[in-house]
Amino acid sequence: MSKPAPIRVLVVDDHFATRLGLATPINSERDMKVVAEAGTGTRAIELYREHRPDVVLMDYHLPDKSGVEALAAIRAEFPDARVLVFTVFDGEEDIYRAVQAGACGYLPKSCECEELLAGIRSVAAGATCFPPGIAAKVKAREQRDPLTPRELEILRLLVKGRSTKEIVDILKLSMGTIRLHISLILAKLGAFDRTNAVAIAIERGIVRPGE
Repeated sequence: MSKPAPIRVLVVDDHFATRLGLATPINSERDMKVVAEAGTGTRAIELYREHRPDVVLMDYHLPDKSGVEALAAIRAEFPDARVLVFTVFDGEEDIYRAVQAGACGYLPKSCECEELLAGIRSVAAGATCFPPGIAAKVKAREQRDPLTPRELEILRLLVKGRSTKEIVDILKLSMGTIRLHISLILAKLGAFDRTNAVAIAIERGIVRPGE
């Protein structure tokens, strides 16, 4: 009886040491092997086309585009692609965006090696991999009233420390309109003031400092 083909994994992370640290335990398993490694989202897409791996292990933060953007591009071209996001980002908005893009699983880099290997096997088998804590954040995000594009734009300016007057000047809107948007942002985030709204936005991964 012939031995089953190993699970073929594409590892995507912008740090060489991290890729090496992932490839070593994966290649040590009898039922899986790393077939390619990428340090950028663009390269990940190219290598997916070339190797058609069974599972993509995708970091969230990449130098040219986000892992979610690369995931969405791969899934648009290859709807059956199986992608497991593996990242330090664990905000509910980060996770929700990955799920919306088609992620089959989401694991924090703080997880144990055995959990990662089990996640790869689960995703390769056609199942999903969302630990209870991750799944709870997805559910929480689904129940929230989403911010509009304008509210998100204003929230990003708040995170940058812009005053209401500065936001008025930047967006060319009236003071009343900006104040209304800010009040709606506070209500949707459940924040009691602007500072609290910024903290919540960063914690949930809605906006990141420096964006």
